[in-house]
Amino acid sequence: MSLISLAGAVCACTTPQTGAFSPVYDGIETRLLEGELVQFDVAMRGARGKTDVADYAECAAAQYALIRGYGFARHLRTNVTEEGGIWRGDAVYTISAALPEGLRTIDAEVVALACAENGIPMV
Repeated sequence: MSLISLAGAVCACTTPQTGAFSPVYDGIETRLLEGELVQFDVAMRGARGKTDVADYAECAAAQYALIRGYGFARHLRTNVTEEGGIWRGDAVYTISAALPEGLRTIDAEVVALACAENGIPMV
């Protein structure tokens, strides 16, 4: 996803589609898998679908990259499940100081700013 469409996706996640969107963010667990490979497990209630959960994980990845002194992340995968109204996401990203190759890269500073503006919690 390009940086421009990524920022739009993050911004769209809090725009009500049908009725009020009132998500409850239940937490983020971060695990450094190896080197610059990081896994984010997120949980939330009130998601409208998989995209809301993926956006939450992306916000966590952006903030984590900034905390570690990196400016970019590349999305590798996100698995989303829902059971009993609780949505869970398991996302894996690589973080880096320079813009990584690939189509699903994010500028951590831009994404973190959009997440903050939209009230999506981060690490």
